Amino acid sequence: MSEQSLKVSEDLKLGKVEIAPDVIEVIAGIATNEIKGVYSTRGNFAVGVAEKFGLKSHSKGIKVELTDAGVAIDVFVVLDYGVTIPVVAQKVQTNIRETLKNMTALDIQEVNVHVVGVQMDKEQDDQVKE
Repeated sequence: MSEQSLKVSEDLKLGKVEIAPDVIEVIAGIATNEIKGVYSTRGNFAVGVAEKFGLKSHSKGIKVELTDAGVAIDVFVVLDYGVTIPVVAQKVQTNIRETLKNMTALDIQEVNVHVVGVQMDKEQDDQVKE
């Protein structure tokens, strides 16, 4: 992640407000995990190792790009088995967009949801084995 930050507003009397992409990732990660049907977000190997040692990463599975056209967010999720994927994905997109708008006043260009897995219930796994 670059050291680039996003200027939210500028007021000559008070100064300026800048938001780092890491902050946007954390907010988007929390907003994603609030949605029923999302089992988890999928991070990279290093995040997985860090979590084994008890370090919680709220930005896991979230990628933020700051472009000239605006902010683009990619979310990598594992969903619960049996949910309607397009409905859950749309709820994730809406919640991220609304949460970031409320907390940062940013207009998000796009929120792309990548479903990278489906989590089977433990009970369903046991039934399949029998």
